Parts: sequence; structure tokens; C-alpha cells
Amino acid sequence: QVQLVESGGGLVQAGGSLRLSCAASGRTSSSYVMGWFRQAPGKEREFVAAIGWSGAGRYYADSVKGRFTISRDNARNTVYLQMNSLKPEDTAVYYCASTRLRVGVRTSEYDYWGQGTQVTVSS
Repeated sequence: QVQLVESGGGLVQAGGSLRLSCAASGRTSSSYVMGWFRQAPGKEREFVAAIGWSGAGRYYADSVKGRFTISRDNARNTVYLQMNSLKPEDTAVYYCASTRLRVGVRTSEYDYWGQGTQVTVSS
């Protein structure tokens, strides 16, 4: 079992920045693929970004490319999502997820999920 806990969400004005963190505990492994997803009210959960176990492979949704950066610190069992130039449409609950398989963009490809952290971007 892997437990994931997100933090760093909050209220920010459009154009601002936030950094989300996801701390992993339990049966952790630096070989896990880590991903970030988000879910806005009334919408399905959608892929945001993912990073391979070594940190070399990084993947982003088109909607966040160039604005968000995913990174990981395997020594701390933590993955980060740096979000810059935030827009009101980025408002959502952000979830951290992990899988031992390859990087994926679908929720069904991830085994473990955190409880989520709210990000609200005001216009």
C-alpha cells in the first residue's frame, strides 16, 4: 500500500503561482510513476502531468504545457507541481496519483490516489 498526501493548495489571483507537494509513505518505491490530475466541479477528473521514476520523462496536458512543471525528489519520496501563470480555468481539486506501470494519462492507469488539495484562481 502507498499513501499519498497533497499539500500547497489555496487561493491565488490570476497570473500568480502555487507549488503543490505530494508526500508518499507506506510501501514506497522510487520506481513508481507519479502523476497529477485535477477535477473541476461538474467535470471529469483530467490528466495534468506525470513523471517517470528517474525524473527524466515528463509529460503534460496541452492546457498546462509551458506553465506547469512536475518534478520529484526520490530521497524525500515527494513529487511537486509548480504552477505558474495560473488562470481561473485552473481552478479544481488537484490529486496526486502513483502507479508501478508506465506513464499514463488515464485515471484507470493509476493505483493509488491522494485525497486532493483545492486550488482556486480568482480573476
